[in-house]
Amino acid sequence: MSLNDLVPPGVVTGDDLVTLLDHARANNYAIPAVNCTSSSTINAVLEAAKNAKSPVMIQVSNGGGAFMVGKSIKDKNAAAAGSVALAMHVRSVAKYYGVPVVLHSDHCAKKLLPWFDGMLEADEAFFNKYGEPLFSSHMLDLSEEPDEENIAICVEYFKRMAPMKIWLEMEIGITGGEEDGVNNEDVDPEKLYTSPEQVYAVYDALSKIGDMFSVAAAFGNVHGVYKPGNVKLSPERLGQHQAYAKKMLNSPLDKPIYLVMHGGSGSTDDEIKMAVDNGVVKMNIDTDTQWAYWDGLRAFEKDNRDYLQGQIGNPKGKDKPNKKFYDPRVWTRKAEESMVKRVMTSCEKLKCAGTYTPSSEPGYPQHGTPKTGPSPVVLMAAGAIVGSAATLLMKVIAK
Repeated sequence: MSLNDLVPPGVVTGDDLVTLLDHARANNYAIPAVNCTSSSTINAVLEAAKNAKSPVMIQVSNGGGAFMVGKSIKDKNAAAAGSVALAMHVRSVAKYYGVPVVLHSDHCAKKLLPWFDGMLEADEAFFNKYGEPLFSSHMLDLSEEPDEENIAICVEYFKRMAPMKIWLEMEIGITGGEEDGVNNEDVDPEKLYTSPEQVYAVYDALSKIGDMFSVAAAFGNVHGVYKPGNVKLSPERLGQHQAYAKKMLNSPLDKPIYLVMHGGSGSTDDEIKMAVDNGVVKMNIDTDTQWAYWDGLRAFEKDNRDYLQGQIGNPKGKDKPNKKFYDPRVWTRKAEESMVKRVMTSCEKLKCAGTYTPSSEPGYPQHGTPKTGPSPVVLMAAGAIVGSAATLLMKVIAK
C-alpha cells in the first residue's frame, strides 16, 4: 500500500501522524524537520516537499515564535503567540502543496515551559472546537535536568497531550553546540552519548500513558557545523538502544522505539543512513537551511550589486529605475529558491523523496471543522421526554 493510500495531504495529526511515522520506520526513511521563522521559509519548505514528492515537518522554536510575532514585542507570551501564528499560516496553505505536513514545536528547555504551556492552551482550544489539536506534535528538551526529573515532567505533560493525540518528542542526553540561545559547547563529552538503559527508562515511563512519543537520544550530535572538542558521531549506538528495548519488551519489532536525530549538520551520508536504518524517523535541519536561504540572497546581491545602490540609476542609465531588483518579492524569492534546493537534498539523503505523489485535489485552509453534536430536533425531543418523565414522577410522589 502506498503512502498516498494511507495518509492525506495537508497538516496531519493523531492517527494519521502515527500511520505516517509507522510507514517511515517500516520503510527505512526519515522525514526532514525544518525550522521556520516566517511565511517565506515555510513556503520554501512546502515547495521543496512537493517537488521532492515527500512528507515534511515544519517546526518552530521559541526564538522562531518570538521572531514571527515581531522582535519589538516584549510580552511574556510573545513566543507562544508567534508560534500559534506560524501554525495558522501552515494550516492556511499546507493543503495547496498536496503532501503530508507535520506541524511541530522544537526544543523546549525547562526555563521555556511557559511557552510550551501557551501552545498547549492553543491546542486545547482548537481541540475543544474542532476535535483535533492545532499542532501535530511538540518537543520537550529537559536533557539538562537529572534524568528522573526530565522523565517525570515529560510524563505529566504527556498525560495532558495524550487525550488530544498530540505526539511528544523528548530528549535524553545532550546535543552539543549552540542552538536558539541554548549553549552546550562546553558540555562534558560523555553526556553527548545516551545509554540504552536511559532510552528504555523513557519508553517504560511514557508507554504507560500512550504510544505517540519519540526519543531524541544523543550519539555525539552537535548543533551547527562545528564540534566542541573531539566528539565522534556514533549512530551505531541507536541500534544498541533498539536491541535493548526489543529484548526488554520481547517485541517482535526490530526497532520498537521511534528515534529522532538532532544536530545533523555536517553529518556524512553514511552516518545519516545508519541512523535511519536504526529507527530514526525524523531529522532536524536548521543550520544548513539558514545558510541556504542567506546564500540565495547573497548570490543575488553579488550579481546585481550595481542595481541595488539606489532607487534610480544603474549601468543602463542614471535615470533608470531599480524597483525590479529591490522589490522584496524578488530577492526573497531568490532566498527561497536556494532553500528549496537544500531541503530537497535532505529529502534525498533521508530517503523520503518519492514516497508521496502530490495530490491534485483542490487545496483549502485547515482552520478546523466544528465538531458536530446532536441535532436541535433530537435535543428538543430529549428535553420533552425528560420533562414528561419529571412531571409523571412528581404526580406519583404527590399521590
